[in-house]
Amino acid sequence: MDTASPDTDTLVARALARFDALPGDAVLRERLARVAMASDFAIDVLVRQPDLLARLAEDDGAQPLPSPALAPGETDAWPRLLRRYRTAESARLVWRDVLGLDDVDATLAGTTRLADTCLQLALAAVEQDMARRHGIVHDPEGQPVRLVVFAMGKLGGGELNFSSDIDLVYAYEHGGESRGEAGQAGVRPLPADDYFARVGQQLARLLDEPTVDGFCHRVDLRLRPFGNAGRVAMSFAALELYFQREGRDWERYAWQKARPAAGDVEAGQRFLQTLRPFVYRRYLDFGALDGLRAMKAMIAAEVARKELADDIKRGPGGIREIEFLAQALQLIRGGREPALREPRLLPALAALREAGQIQPEAAAGLADDYRFLRRLENRLQMVRDAQTHVLPESPLERARIAVALGYRDWDALAEVIATHRAHVSSEFDALLSQRDQQPAVADDITAYWRALPDGGSAQALAAAGFQAADEVDAALRDFVRSPSVRELSDATRTRLDRVMPVLLQASAPADRPLQAIRRLLALLHNILRRASYLALLDEQPAALARLVDLVTRSALLAERLAAHPLLLDELLDARAEGPLPQRELFAQACAPARAMDTEAALYALNEVRQQLSFRIALATLDGRQPACDSTRQLAWLADAVVGTVLVLAWRELERAHGAIPGAGFAVLGYGSLGGEELGFGSDLDLVFVYDAPVDAQSDGARALDAPRWFARLAQKIVALLGAVTGGGRLYDVDVRLRPDGGQGLLVSTLASYDEYQHERAWTWEHQALVRARFVAGEPSLCEAFERIRGDTLARARDPARLRGDVASMRQRMRGELDRSTDALFDLKQGKGGLVDLEFLLQYLVLREAAAHPALLAPRASRPLLDALGAAGVLPGGTVEALRQAHAWLVAAGLTCTLDRRPRLVAHDDALARARAAVGEAWRSYGPVG
Repeated sequence: MDTASPDTDTLVARALARFDALPGDAVLRERLARVAMASDFAIDVLVRQPDLLARLAEDDGAQPLPSPALAPGETDAWPRLLRRYRTAESARLVWRDVLGLDDVDATLAGTTRLADTCLQLALAAVEQDMARRHGIVHDPEGQPVRLVVFAMGKLGGGELNFSSDIDLVYAYEHGGESRGEAGQAGVRPLPADDYFARVGQQLARLLDEPTVDGFCHRVDLRLRPFGNAGRVAMSFAALELYFQREGRDWERYAWQKARPAAGDVEAGQRFLQTLRPFVYRRYLDFGALDGLRAMKAMIAAEVARKELADDIKRGPGGIREIEFLAQALQLIRGGREPALREPRLLPALAALREAGQIQPEAAAGLADDYRFLRRLENRLQMVRDAQTHVLPESPLERARIAVALGYRDWDALAEVIATHRAHVSSEFDALLSQRDQQPAVADDITAYWRALPDGGSAQALAAAGFQAADEVDAALRDFVRSPSVRELSDATRTRLDRVMPVLLQASAPADRPLQAIRRLLALLHNILRRASYLALLDEQPAALARLVDLVTRSALLAERLAAHPLLLDELLDARAEGPLPQRELFAQACAPARAMDTEAALYALNEVRQQLSFRIALATLDGRQPACDSTRQLAWLADAVVGTVLVLAWRELERAHGAIPGAGFAVLGYGSLGGEELGFGSDLDLVFVYDAPVDAQSDGARALDAPRWFARLAQKIVALLGAVTGGGRLYDVDVRLRPDGGQGLLVSTLASYDEYQHERAWTWEHQALVRARFVAGEPSLCEAFERIRGDTLARARDPARLRGDVASMRQRMRGELDRSTDALFDLKQGKGGLVDLEFLLQYLVLREAAAHPALLAPRASRPLLDALGAAGVLPGGTVEALRQAHAWLVAAGLTCTLDRRPRLVAHDDALARARAAVGEAWRSYGPVG
């Protein structure tokens, strides 16, 4: 649509008249006219560099222009070559952007690539010149040391706008003094700090100083430590020390986008790895919110200035608000979620959406807003290659911008601009505002808390609805008198004073408020030393409410929160409210530990296990999934952990003793792990088998024969699973189900395992084999184990002996382990409980597997019931009754475990129905005994 005005027509005509011999190609003329509407700068470049126009006419600038060569010693030519290259490549980017050949993402990437290229060319030239005059700095090993140029801001994030300055920080890995090469004359040595400062200053001048050819890139060095008052270039060690002692939240924010763009890029990457704990705290960093809130307030105050109303970067609803929103959420959560450590804004928004930190529609809207505003910003700057972010006032300039962007007129464009900015403003205003949503707290409760430990009255607690108010009052006074509270900083005490009245008010209606308060105080004692967690509770009303509800209902989760405050993160993780991971995702969560050293891997595995089991517990506690699904997921999690620990242990054995060629190893899960019915805090019943050539030995310097090698491997696995780390302990392991029990070898060969199962195993061991399965190790051993298990379970058996063995063992176990009383029933060992059901299923598999091979596949109770029903061994009604009984017994058991109570429950109708179903099936289809 032709929407040009007479004024814009004249402007375009004058631009085209500047070309001495404009080709008659109508398509080219039309394209030049569109470029002229958008950019005086591009037209100026094309007039001065007609060869560029010829190139664009040929292929529309499909490829970046070749970079110039800065010849050594020809320092006077360097500025001209760089500036002509920068302007020509920038004109190419204008051409492609205006003609719709590149989208805004490609234009930003192209502008970034251009700046990187100029930096690298200029730095290489300056370094060569410095080496000629002052030699080269070397590290203690004699290797050359180069300057590292860190790109910050939009250049660091790979999203540089068209005519932006570039924010740089200079650093170098090692100190020392420069020296010339052997035989190099006239070299004047310099200390490293002086040497690299001169390199950095010359680099900035070469890019920044205006010449008759203009400038290459404006350079801003103010983001370095101490700003303009600081050293131009600092060693890595000095930078680290600065950030440890002086680093502020705004610097963490700035270094999120840091990227080594020129010089020793590998050294720069290494430094950023060491700096990561400064930028991204290990835990959810709500402690940074005060600093971020102050930064947000400064932005808001600046936005309020009238002169910024038309500034699409710094004004209301501008680009900076989108950047701050994303980076603030990244700072808070990036320590826990590596996927959020993304320097580019659009991928950062996508990562925040995937992590559930921004709603999908909000993330999509902000991405659209950002692309629109960045495209508009580029067009404002393309007009005259000026660093501007302000919408024009002149009607002609407004018309140029609108028409070049494809709008009817300025009013149509302005309406779209206003819509995007309004959306950005609404999202920005909502950021960091959770504290304003704190529930109202009764004045009496607040006054009571502030008066402790010497003032206040328990009557205020009673009036608020607390039962046992005197005991609650005593617990609170003891807490306030404790050294951990008395020694708090003023800022942390202020947070505690905001949090406690809310906790007290939320705890008052609890069924057992004294218990809830005691559990909460135990947690608070632990997190007072970690201000970020107290900040989390202060900032997040949803977390506070969730916390009170959780500790009231679950002693186990209350204890885990107190012991591992990182689990507080889960209270705010949107994924904790959603569906639980499927089997493969548990393995994926554990997989990163395989690349770590053993100590770090155990810590990481413990954190993963704590987080995922906590998430499963929340789903169970909230009734969001059946208890049987939870026990299966806990078994999957254990599988993933054991598989990872096997990799760690194997690596350590190979490092110490070499490998055993042609050997294989397998970890077998028995009991509740094998049956995929693991509880919270259950130990793991493991059996280890291996297969190796006769007389095999490891190939390391300290060789071991196969039996000793694999015995040490199994010992290492058990030790690693039980090792106590800062993140907790993974699992207790029980290895008594191995062949010959406690008297047998820790690890069996596959052949001896096979022989034992066929020749010497007791009936109860074959019962245990019903639930056994391959958990980790060599896949070929999985196939061999399945064959051995199948052959063993499917053998023909004497019916009378089988009945007698199973009934006798069950009777003996009940006599030794059943804790039932007249008032309470033992869910596991009581008559009609879970073990009775398991024995019934095992008995039927041993009796019927020879006739019904399909019974060999399932291990868990529910699939076994289904298989027995499908085979006609149990009638459908019995199968359904037993499924319901099993589900109720498992759920009741998990409920007890979650509240740290013995698995003993009072008699009621539901229990009676479950016991009756199990008892009836035992009498009708099981062994008599």
